[in-house]
Amino acid sequence: MRVLLVEDDRLLGDGLKAGLQTLGHGVDWVRDGEAALAALDAESFAAVVLDLGLPKCDGPGVLRGMRKRGDATPVLVLTARDDVRSKVDVLDLGADDYVLKPFDLDELAARLRALVRRANGRPIPVLRNGRLELNPATREVLLGGEPVSLTSREFDLLSILLESCGRVRTRRTLEEHLYAWGESIGSNALEVHVHHLRRKIGSGMIRTVRGVGYMMIEDGV
Repeated sequence: MRVLLVEDDRLLGDGLKAGLQTLGHGVDWVRDGEAALAALDAESFAAVVLDLGLPKCDGPGVLRGMRKRGDATPVLVLTARDDVRSKVDVLDLGADDYVLKPFDLDELAARLRALVRRANGRPIPVLRNGRLELNPATREVLLGGEPVSLTSREFDLLSILLESCGRVRTRRTLEEHLYAWGESIGSNALEVHVHHLRRKIGSGMIRTVRGVGYMMIEDGV
């Protein structure tokens, strides 16, 4: 998934970005609240990891700005404040969950996956469609019980399509979720990934909607 990291501490931000990327996530990192709101206005993200003590516009201000304009992107707050009142306040402002500093990266990543599942109305961790299964936690894919070897980008693309099974995802939306800022995107890169996926999971699983994008066919395998 593509995550917006909003953290002004350079050391913590570097570590979080590297850690989440190691777990297979695309991460865009900004260091102040105004930049966060601008990024959310311009791009699509699966989730936001938000520190509270930010320059220019603090974390609560980012939350208020997001929810006021109807942005429902899941938000995981990073906080050092362990009192009940602080936790209640950030949740009431629109945060979906929080983790206390210092935190464990695996726990943070698991909470992010849970937020995205709930946002997509999917309480069960494993994505299934016909004979195809995808586990976001272990990044394993099975087809008829047999493992399927995918590149990181192919896995992310398959995950996005499975999350919205039966609905068309536009080319722009797919590219926004697959590529972080500064990554070069070839003119036919998305088509190449789709071609490789079809070769590995079956050609009948992904439908091309000409001029729009792609759609995962329900029970297409």
